[in-house]
Amino acid sequence: MADGPAQLIACHDCDLLQREIPLNPGCTASCPRCGAVLYRNATDSINRTLAYALAAALLFLIANLFPILTIELQGDRASITLYGSVLSLWEQQMRLVSASVFVTTIIIPAVELGAMVYLLLPLKLGFVPPGHTLFMRTLQRAQPWSMVEVLLLGVLVSLVKLTQNFKVIPGIAMWSFGLLTLLVAAMASTFSSRDVWARLDQIKQRRVAP
Repeated sequence: MADGPAQLIACHDCDLLQREIPLNPGCTASCPRCGAVLYRNATDSINRTLAYALAAALLFLIANLFPILTIELQGDRASITLYGSVLSLWEQQMRLVSASVFVTTIIIPAVELGAMVYLLLPLKLGFVPPGHTLFMRTLQRAQPWSMVEVLLLGVLVSLVKLTQNFKVIPGIAMWSFGLLTLLVAAMASTFSSRDVWARLDQIKQRRVAP
């Protein structure tokens, strides 16, 4: 972050107004009144988060294009993808469940990963992405609704039950979802909106400088 006068920030928990202090890499600033985390000095957060986001986006595509699992019974095999399971739930009149699965495991993760790459890749290349404020708000609102880990847990529970009656073969999408869960968690832990705004300010200042 560029050197400059200390900025005033308000604690998001108790609203205490205070000045930012410089931090060593990896350190965290906490509110002296309530102890809430104010901000972190993440180490190379933009590059790390972008790398995680690109890898997660690739795994997300694989997880949606290939079968989650294959069921074998007396020589016959049947495979199902995530989208196929959504359609199956819809056809069984479980439309609320189908819509919930579709939104929380396909739409929201796609929006979150797309917004993350859209924001961070231009910053990595040194220019400001158009509509960056809208995408920052989109990320803030989408993150709580992304439930890939819940889907993975549900699939694992189903696998345990199905193996009692069928031969179940985990598909490539199953392994992709497992890795995707780890990458999404890593992406969330390294992402720093404070660093994003700081990089945006740096790029804008370079543009207006004579």
